[in-house]
Amino acid sequence: MRIFENPIGTTAAGRRGATGLSGLVIVCIATACGGDRIVSSESAGLTDSTALSAPVGGGPESPDSAGGLIAATAQAPGIVYGTYGMDASLLNSVHTGTLRGGGMDQNNVISILSAVRSKGGRIVLKLCNGKDSYVKNSDGTFSFTKWKALVDRFKQTNFGPYLSDGTIIGHFLIDEPQRAAKWGGKSIPASTVEAMAKYSKQLWPGMTTFVRAGPTWLATSSIGYTYLDAGWAQYAASKGNVGSWIAAEVAAAKRKGLGLAVGLNVLDGGNGSSGIRGISGGSAMSANEIKSYGTALLDQSYACAFYNWMYDSGYYGRTDIKSAMAAMSTKAQSHQRTACRQ
Repeated sequence: MRIFENPIGTTAAGRRGATGLSGLVIVCIATACGGDRIVSSESAGLTDSTALSAPVGGGPESPDSAGGLIAATAQAPGIVYGTYGMDASLLNSVHTGTLRGGGMDQNNVISILSAVRSKGGRIVLKLCNGKDSYVKNSDGTFSFTKWKALVDRFKQTNFGPYLSDGTIIGHFLIDEPQRAAKWGGKSIPASTVEAMAKYSKQLWPGMTTFVRAGPTWLATSSIGYTYLDAGWAQYAASKGNVGSWIAAEVAAAKRKGLGLAVGLNVLDGGNGSSGIRGISGGSAMSANEIKSYGTALLDQSYACAFYNWMYDSGYYGRTDIKSAMAAMSTKAQSHQRTACRQ
């Protein structure tokens, strides 16, 4: 069995090498909101699969909010604590990366990567663009053909330097394939997700592949995952006891040989105790919920990355939420370094 060193200096042996997501942070941009009312990302032209089209910023000398530059990628401790929906200019000692999809193409991707690198941050690329509508047939079902056409835009892009230095964490293949209601009444089969991962590996063998689906769903398929590297288990209070839930996700990931990124649906996955209205009729998480649920997730040594859904300036600007996020980021930095390619 071959041993590979991953971009942040950890080593792991595994079925496909170990270029891990252990420094993963997922970030884009969302709209601001006022008071205790979170503005719907959909009403702002964004969805959970959409990033703002404006280029991410931040120069080599840009200080973070703690007064210094983010640690170099290769020296980043523990696992990353990040947020889906935050601009690269906001990367700091708490939130240290970005996910980019919408508004990114073969003409601007290098400038985006350079901006993230200049902040010492990390990026996950959603190469099939942002909104799910870009990869749907007329009946709302998933189109593998459209997905491949969007990914093919980047065939000639030289991702090598950004993969080798750890700036690129991996390729986010698709969002929530298990949700039939999202895909014209037909979930995307696990076999298709694996085929998508295979296509990605044919183009970029060294790029980690992952999907926003829990390993418990991925494990319902009898297929073996050769090309898909990791799932993403995102917790919301509606999923029941957090300890039991995450233990089941970890067990499923291990059975299928998959890595596991974890995180919280902070904007819409609360239990109602915060009194903060969520973005789609639910409740945003309170600071206590973030710390309680986040601790349970971070107590799992198998977790290779932690990131929340998703950024909102009003919510993230609250003093109590900032304190809770900082506490969880500290725990993530002391977490065992774990590869997302098992």
